[in-house]
Amino acid sequence: MSAKSETKKFVLLDVHAIIHRAYHALPDFATSKGEPTGALYGLSTMLIKIISDLEPDYIFACYDLPKPTYRHEAYKEYKAGRAKTDDALVAQLKRSREIFEALNIPIYAKEGFEADDMIGTLSKIVSEDLEGAKNNEVVIASGDMDTLQLVVGDKVRVYTLKKGIKDTIIYNEKAVLERFGFEPKLLPDYKGLRGDPSDNIIGIKGIGEKTAGILIQNFGTIENIYKKLKTKGASEIFKKVGITERIFGLLKEGEEEALFSKMLGTIRKDAPVDFIIPEKSWQENLDYEKIAKVWIDLEFRTLSARFKEVMGAVPTQGTLGEKNEEGAPEVEIVDEKLLKESAVALWIINSTLTNPELNDILSFSAKKTLKEAHESLLQEIKAKKLDKVFDLIEKPLISVVEKMEKRGIVVDKELLSKLSVVHHKELASLEKKIWTLAGEEFNINSPKQMGEILFVKMGLKVKNQKKTAGGKVSTKESELEKMKDLSPIILLILEYRELQKMLSTYIDNIPNMVTEDGRLHAKFLQAGTTTGRMSSTDPNLQNIPNRTDLGREIRQAFLASPGYKLVAFDYSQIELRIAAFLSGDKKLIEIFRNSEDVHTAVASEVFGVPFEKVDKEMRRRAKIINFGIMYGMGVSALKQNLGTDRAEAQKFYDDYFEKFNGLAKYLDSVKAEALRLGYTETFFGRRRYFEGLKSKLPFMRAMAERMAINAPIQGTEADIVKLAMVRVNELLDTTNVHLLLQVHDELVYEIKEDQVKDLAPKIKKIMESVIDPKETKGVVCVAEIAVGDNWGEMKRV
Repeated sequence: MSAKSETKKFVLLDVHAIIHRAYHALPDFATSKGEPTGALYGLSTMLIKIISDLEPDYIFACYDLPKPTYRHEAYKEYKAGRAKTDDALVAQLKRSREIFEALNIPIYAKEGFEADDMIGTLSKIVSEDLEGAKNNEVVIASGDMDTLQLVVGDKVRVYTLKKGIKDTIIYNEKAVLERFGFEPKLLPDYKGLRGDPSDNIIGIKGIGEKTAGILIQNFGTIENIYKKLKTKGASEIFKKVGITERIFGLLKEGEEEALFSKMLGTIRKDAPVDFIIPEKSWQENLDYEKIAKVWIDLEFRTLSARFKEVMGAVPTQGTLGEKNEEGAPEVEIVDEKLLKESAVALWIINSTLTNPELNDILSFSAKKTLKEAHESLLQEIKAKKLDKVFDLIEKPLISVVEKMEKRGIVVDKELLSKLSVVHHKELASLEKKIWTLAGEEFNINSPKQMGEILFVKMGLKVKNQKKTAGGKVSTKESELEKMKDLSPIILLILEYRELQKMLSTYIDNIPNMVTEDGRLHAKFLQAGTTTGRMSSTDPNLQNIPNRTDLGREIRQAFLASPGYKLVAFDYSQIELRIAAFLSGDKKLIEIFRNSEDVHTAVASEVFGVPFEKVDKEMRRRAKIINFGIMYGMGVSALKQNLGTDRAEAQKFYDDYFEKFNGLAKYLDSVKAEALRLGYTETFFGRRRYFEGLKSKLPFMRAMAERMAINAPIQGTEADIVKLAMVRVNELLDTTNVHLLLQVHDELVYEIKEDQVKDLAPKIKKIMESVIDPKETKGVVCVAEIAVGDNWGEMKRV
């Protein structure tokens, strides 16, 4: 951090406001133990940003306490409209104190007073009362605009959030004046007139923001307004500045409410605090291991490295070792191969640590160098009997993935350009249709404007709609899905969003990512998920749909090289085949041994009709049941997905498990073992941990149970696909065949055109023999072949 002058900078944190904003702005993060952490992550990243942006000498954290304040005693309805704080948020507020304690940041809170009052009092002490206060600067960090009333010139400023937790702005007195048209100290008067619904402060009913602003700008404080109101000719004086007779009458009647509301909205500067200025600034004698321990426990894997970098404590590359003669840290040159192997090993040991980085490896192993960490991880791999997964699957896969990324795939930029023109016109057409149904033009990408249209103007409403931090009804896709039967506008908005996503992510974005060789070199992350599956990024090629017209159009832009064909190998119904041999269910095994269509066969069993009498609707329902049961779907979810009533869904559920009782027993045993051990295992021994099974939060436990049921099946599928990639690479001369893409159960190769007939059956045979049929009770994981010149137009052969 840079050298400082005599001026000392104090940062005062409104902890509750920051955490509250983060809680609603970020997804519902949780640790592998099921502890909610989204708000704590937001707080931690905000702290790092504050330290980086402001370089404070002293930081103080100010808290609200749960007991009523003097405002509640004066007005029992104060903040009465606010919903009860979520248990998950309360838990994080309590835990947040550990972060400040680890960072040597003093905490201030006082019964009967709010955090704002702590901030107001500390601000006055630091900027006015302390010896040498004239040299001190105060920055108040808050997600709450109420603290703007404390701003004084450039001496006391407010660092607040414009949007989310990253977009920040600093207000000095000039900035407040520009925003409101009056000085910061008049903000309590402004609130006294217009009220504040978020705090249930009444103000004067009928006076809004605009009128309150005019009154404050022209007459100053509420006390001044009423002095002027009581003078001769007051009506004309107020009329000249645009105050109507109606508003004039409201003012005359509302003096008591205005003054009382001003009192409630005024931040105190005289709270009884025992303030002690620390002898040393907060960053002196920092214990980096202490703060790292807190963040590692919360599973914030990258924050320690980011924090050290901001503090100038470590270099951004390499492993921190001992100090050299000059006192600078020695840096170990990182062996990339060793780093990749160590990352994969760590992920196999702890499946929740996806895409581990150097900092994760060192933190987990408690070693100082990568070499030491690697040795330690291999010992743990062996101790936990995970060496089969590491040695046979993941370690040899590293080089296969590198080759795949290096090869890349040819992209038809011209086709994507044409698609862009066509679908941007379609997007504009959807926009006009939405505007027509709304009765006015608005920014469809603005949640605020959309909320006004849907929930205020159109009055659309369903039960259990989630709200944003500001109390507005959420316009997230999941919430709109609940409303799609209420108005045609909802389906159009969802269609608009999906098309815009496909345009921005793929059609408009991919051409810019194509390199000089005309190929797209996406990244494939073999340790990218907790399930064992690979993930894809830059861009995510695994998310291009293949069952929609638009998805197929986009896939058509992925081409075979001249003289080659694209050949896709897709494991057919692999999860159901795995479920059959893992469970040992006799009926399922028989279906696959006889090469029957599994959904038709299951429909025949469940509905009690002959195989040849199963119709499309029966097969559709059987398919929903097949996949739903394996993913832990209960009767309620089955009812929704089948589009039936609960009694019928319960009958389907019961009949299915009665007919396929071997599968039922197996799924029950998986759940029981997961509860006992804390993890599940695949056919090959890969473990997936579910510490959420021990969570105190019921929804976290239920979610973990659902995921655990399917984990051995989905994990075994991932193992088989990866092992197929390795075996093909080992057993075939890859001069004329190149792996380009891995998309879940599908492998896409580029094969010399004149070699397709010879090599495709060999690859199919390798893929189908990854597991010996003797080990799978005769169930073969069948691979289907499709060939084409582009990925969107592939024909089965």
